[in-house]
Amino acid sequence: MKRPLEEAPAMDGSSIAAPASARTLDQLVARFAQRAARHDRSGEIALDNLADLRDAGLLALALPPASGGQGIGVRQITEIVGRIAQGDPSTALILAMQYLQSGAIARSPAWSDTVRGELFASIVRDGALINALRVEPELGTPARGGLPATSVRHDGTAWRLNGRKIFSTGSTALKWGVVWSRTEEDTPRVGQVLVPLDLPGVRIEQSWNQMGMRATGSHTVIFENVALPDHYLVNLAPPGSAPDEAVALATWHAVVVGALYDGVARAARDWLIGFLHARAPSNLGAPLSTLPRFHTLLGEIDALLLTNSALIDHALRREEAGEQAGTDAGLVKQVVTENAIAAVGKAVAAIGNPGLSQDNPLERHYRDVLCGRIHTPQGDSALASAGRAALAG
Repeated sequence: MKRPLEEAPAMDGSSIAAPASARTLDQLVARFAQRAARHDRSGEIALDNLADLRDAGLLALALPPASGGQGIGVRQITEIVGRIAQGDPSTALILAMQYLQSGAIARSPAWSDTVRGELFASIVRDGALINALRVEPELGTPARGGLPATSVRHDGTAWRLNGRKIFSTGSTALKWGVVWSRTEEDTPRVGQVLVPLDLPGVRIEQSWNQMGMRATGSHTVIFENVALPDHYLVNLAPPGSAPDEAVALATWHAVVVGALYDGVARAARDWLIGFLHARAPSNLGAPLSTLPRFHTLLGEIDALLLTNSALIDHALRREEAGEQAGTDAGLVKQVVTENAIAAVGKAVAAIGNPGLSQDNPLERHYRDVLCGRIHTPQGDSALASAGRAALAG
């Protein structure tokens, strides 16, 4: 039976987690943290975590209330994802994509009521997961430009989808893929195609074997003559005419992903505090927590994380005020992730070998937090975009 989050009024008129839901998140984080090492070592998606999120009613929160959700906005998404990341960031990333994609579909006029209704019903009824499938082997991330090789063509009876997508977070656990494609027409159109991933012709190649975020299951999804009805071709348009909602989604994505890696750093901080209290070398005769150098270390880490909190709140306030964040969102993601990496790196360097032992979670936190540099927008793109905007102004 689903246990939806209680609602409380938020500054923007939406709902935020009430104390009861905060307790639910605390319980989930503790449970996920206990499982995280096992899923990291196996490289398998934490299906038990996803089932817990479904049972707690969290997977549908970004849907409109009329469709069975709570219509949560970017602040609530950021808070929940950042908190879940303290337990298991791989699970948090799958949840983040669930919120960002389902929320974007709810706001977009390009999606028909029929398709939206089918999709939303499966999320509420079955806990179905959705994510965008965009990155390709030859092209890389679409954020850097170019047209997809993945294509749809009409064979006289149906549209046929062919191509492959790499780094597909949640792959084997997904029910739906929003696939970035182009049409095989004289003048190609580019956009989103909705694909039920259990259709004939869809297969998953086990290709994800990364250093960090190992339990995201970001494998390669391959499409071979997958038949799709017309209404699953959602918003194909001439190249370069991206709809406004794509810009908004990119802004939300940058802030939410930054908050996720901030959550990893906070988990590392909390573990370090426990370690310093528990570790009492015989030559010292007292816990490491009594040494001034570790007081300074925690102060440095907390300064980095305080900066993160301020930056994330800055971006969220701008969004809530209806301001166009522009390059700010990319800069927030860049600085927040670098601060998170620096915070965990300080912890590892300070305690030596225990920080790199797989017997301790700090080693996993360090591998996971480094992945923040890979997520769009990547650092060079965010900084270059901000620089161009400054010079153009």
